[in-house]
Amino acid sequence: MSKRKLTRRQSWRIQKIQDEKAARMAKKADIAGDSDELEDEEEGLVVSHFGTFVEVEPGSTPDQTVQCHFRANVGAIVAGDRVVMRQGKSGYGVIETVLPRSSLLSRPDPRGNLKPVAANIDFMVLVITPEPAPSSVLIDRYLVAAELQKLNIKILLNKTDLITEMNEVMLDDLLKVYRDIGYDVWECSAKTLHGLDELKQQLDQHTSVFVGQSGVGKSSLVNGLMPGVNAKVGELSENSKLGRHTTTNARLFHFPSGGDLIDSPGIREFGLWHLEPDHVIDGFHDFEPWRFECKFRDCKHQQEPGCALQDAVERGAVHPQRFENYFAIRQALLEQ
Repeated sequence: MSKRKLTRRQSWRIQKIQDEKAARMAKKADIAGDSDELEDEEEGLVVSHFGTFVEVEPGSTPDQTVQCHFRANVGAIVAGDRVVMRQGKSGYGVIETVLPRSSLLSRPDPRGNLKPVAANIDFMVLVITPEPAPSSVLIDRYLVAAELQKLNIKILLNKTDLITEMNEVMLDDLLKVYRDIGYDVWECSAKTLHGLDELKQQLDQHTSVFVGQSGVGKSSLVNGLMPGVNAKVGELSENSKLGRHTTTNARLFHFPSGGDLIDSPGIREFGLWHLEPDHVIDGFHDFEPWRFECKFRDCKHQQEPGCALQDAVERGAVHPQRFENYFAIRQALLEQ
């Protein structure tokens, strides 16, 4: 029997219950922290957030982790956060505050509110594969999310060992669109190790986060790049070719030579529910030279005369697939 899909309202109610539970535990953590004998404040790095605890590497002992409670007024804490913490004699710690972030990757929860996923990242790496076949609309949803959050996004084609005569031309044409408009596109195979050394060099000395559909091999990439971490890997469903969720919490791993990598929960669609439809176009940077040159200031770039963006599409200056995807994403938001 297939698992029943939750409605958006049911998902909202579940999330509300979880938030209330977390708030109660945070209040208890304040009481527990006040009753525990705490050491001096120090800086720490958040490795993962699970349940009502946050796993932190203290600055004084970075090769160890401490499970920490957090004060009720601290706010959201995610992998990659730098925090001020105090270790307790009981073996647990307390997070006092989150230090300013240089960047923040967020995605909307069932209520349409942005929920932080990872902090202080240099690269957001969108992982796609030949199987399941990548969707240009899905890729553009991620690109819009990254552009609007001012994140540097790279596209990584994993599982190059699955490229065949049947899909090679399609993949080349798809990736050329993004290379032509300035996005870095990398290729590798976690299975055959093809391209992993080059990928490691690209990620070295940076903090990166892998995002993408379930089943694209994010955890396999973590294992290939960092032998010994043993990130949990799942197989593809034979029927849907979509992966089963294997990573439930974003988790930070260290490269031996420096730099960090955050493995994020697999998400089959990157929701943009929080966006106003008219703001979607701000995520298409290749539209910039023409979108403000139209005859009418309120041009919707559809049937209006003197539309510079439509003219750019007809001349080949803007790829028609990107133009179609813009309207597809915008229409989906209007229908919601």
